[in-house]
Amino acid sequence: MGTGPLSFADVVAVARGYAVVELSAEAEQEITASRKVIEALAGDDQPHYGVSTGFGALATRHIPVELRAQLQRSLIRSHAAGSGPEVETEVVRAMLLLRLSTLATGRTGVRLQVARTYAAMLNARITPVVREYGSLGCSGDLAPLAHCALAATGEGTVRVGPAGNEVPAREALDNAGIEPLVLAEKEGLALINGTDGMLGMLVLAGADLHSLLKTADLTAAMSVEAQLGTDAVFAADLQKLRPHPGQAASAANLRALLANSAIMESHRGPDCTRVQDAYSLRCSPQVHGAARDTLSHAEAVAERELASAIDNPVVTIDGRVESNGNFHGAPVAYAADFLAIVVADLASIAERRTDRFLDVARSRGLPAFLANDPGVDSGHMIAQYTQAAIVSELKRLAAPASVDSIPSSAMQEDHVSMGWSAARKLRRAIDGLRRVLAIELLTGARALDLRAPLSPAPATAAVVAGLRDHVPGPGSDRFLAPEIEAAVDYVASGAAVRAAETVTGPLQ
Repeated sequence: MGTGPLSFADVVAVARGYAVVELSAEAEQEITASRKVIEALAGDDQPHYGVSTGFGALATRHIPVELRAQLQRSLIRSHAAGSGPEVETEVVRAMLLLRLSTLATGRTGVRLQVARTYAAMLNARITPVVREYGSLGCSGDLAPLAHCALAATGEGTVRVGPAGNEVPAREALDNAGIEPLVLAEKEGLALINGTDGMLGMLVLAGADLHSLLKTADLTAAMSVEAQLGTDAVFAADLQKLRPHPGQAASAANLRALLANSAIMESHRGPDCTRVQDAYSLRCSPQVHGAARDTLSHAEAVAERELASAIDNPVVTIDGRVESNGNFHGAPVAYAADFLAIVVADLASIAERRTDRFLDVARSRGLPAFLANDPGVDSGHMIAQYTQAAIVSELKRLAAPASVDSIPSSAMQEDHVSMGWSAARKLRRAIDGLRRVLAIELLTGARALDLRAPLSPAPATAAVVAGLRDHVPGPGSDRFLAPEIEAAVDYVASGAAVRAAETVTGPLQ
């Protein structure tokens, strides 16, 4: 890790893959140089925020030298005030990494020991226990980051490894040979004034959505194919008439997935009366494409945030120590809210495609609810109910968090971003989208099987074959919930997309 920005792949590799972190010589030099600036101010008679003053609305209090270590310790203890469910390990690891990335820029004024301790905790797989509620997204993710800093000082609790038991932080540090931090001037602030939690969640959400957008094209292709829809609308020349890049990519995927389908060929002749399909089939590239383009915007925001050194105050390149407002989470909050809207709409169109399979008036010859013996069997009737319930929840989660500011700190922090909340609900929304797409895949696979003896496209056939390793084909009603979960795992692991790509090559 140097003084420059991390990549999205770096964040995912450390957060999910437990990749090892090492500070570069350049980063260590910058950290050491900026610490000298802070130490030079420590004995100054003039007040310097975070060095010789209190914090927030208490910034007018001058703190004598003998109380400054207590000042930093008290800051972390008091700000570690989270409550509620435990935050996922991958999110906490992303937070630790991104805070370390800012420390590595040399703009925060911490001692080298602080940065090395965070790197050592990541490499020892020590994950502080962080609670869901507590961040207003300004000044940064204070409470979540304070729980991380508290663990570095040997207080609070942590987990070790992917599924470790909750243990005292001091015990975990001792077992890993890590000396607990005793924070010096400015260091408490430097460890909590950042957007690292919301940014980490945005980066992880982007990684998930790249896979789910390909999955959405896959499940849409299965729906178009099994419902005897037309693929003529996906032609490249038609897509070029509206040159949005995401739309072109989605349509190209649909063409590749539907290539050489005997089912599609079975109704291409002059007797075909299907002039155009319902919007949920015909407009899939437009919706999926707009989602891609919105993700591109969100990732541009995340990329700029990864290149940022966020702290308050900061040590500038020319050696000044300046207060600022760069910790405000608005850019990240807006991006997370935009993506929650996208996720809700992707799920909504997928649920509509699924519903068409189940209605004999619209499914073009398929049995009611894809049931083996309609009336005796209910088929996938209630699987669609599950989709509908999730889609309804996603619409609620699409309401933006970033428009809701609640003043705090005696009106010193009178406008906050709620970016942490925006990112938290985005994670829940992505889980819902994954489940909605899995049910469309499960239903589409059943419908394709019911079109026998006509055979599907080689790509969609490969996806069905992969699913059949875990879920049997059509038949009398079975306990459906485990089959839905198997489909969710098939999607979440990326195996469904990989099965298609064995035929199509890499999808866009």
